[in-house]
Amino acid sequence: MILLYADLHIHTTASDGSDTPGEVVKKALRLGLRAIAISDHDTLSGVTEAQQAATGFRLEVLSGVEVNTYFQGNEVHVLGYLIDPRNDEFVTKLEEFQGERLERTKKMVAKLRELDINIDLDRVLELSAGGSVGRPHVAQALLEKGYVSSLQEAFATYIGAGKPAFVPREKLTPVEAIQLIIRAEGVPVLAHPGLVKLDPFLTDLIEAGLKGIEVWHRNHTPLMVDHYYHLAQKYHLIPTGGSDYHGVGHDTCNILGGAVAPYQSVQLLKAAAGKN
Repeated sequence: MILLYADLHIHTTASDGSDTPGEVVKKALRLGLRAIAISDHDTLSGVTEAQQAATGFRLEVLSGVEVNTYFQGNEVHVLGYLIDPRNDEFVTKLEEFQGERLERTKKMVAKLRELDINIDLDRVLELSAGGSVGRPHVAQALLEKGYVSSLQEAFATYIGAGKPAFVPREKLTPVEAIQLIIRAEGVPVLAHPGLVKLDPFLTDLIEAGLKGIEVWHRNHTPLMVDHYYHLAQKYHLIPTGGSDYHGVGHDTCNILGGAVAPYQSVQLLKAAAGKN
């Protein structure tokens, strides 16, 4: 029996990834993946290009998005799969997110200048390539100018939470993101739970409509995978997974297919969305 796998957490140049959606599709085909999901930060703009690039090949491309939220001072990401891209409320909300991202970036660049660290806003926007601009692009600009030796150092020294140039985002809660995704006929999934420690509040998210949990992730240890798989079974959540691929320039999440889910996860997502 041939085992089929899916990488359901991938970023492209539509947000903070280094590969275009088309390049991601080519790599996925070389790896023999059966399905992928383009799940850029706060945007669906990379999905259509990827789906067009996969036309005629045995590779499914699912629409996805990763929504940044906050809970008790911690950043929590919620993945939304199979969202209706014509849903006016969701499209409007994503446009608001893009505006907030731009204003946040401007404030970070200004704070860095106060520290005598001069990076050009236009260069940061250029690095975002017209996609969702964010801290990774600021970090890349810092790296280019020689202020840091790695992207991780940029976050640890300047733009991470609590650091001198950090600017908090507008506070969307995980529950609000889950409900927003449901209203757009999508399937909400908690991303990389091992990085946020939300176990005590998982039932609250389930009551709000959470349908899945990311079990397989590049930064999950085998013990974490086992733990979250059992939680998925206990609460009847869809177990999903993916590499969180950002491209070769990323410090850690730089291997497409580095974490995958069984193809059954795709089938379960489709069933939950009523799109089988």
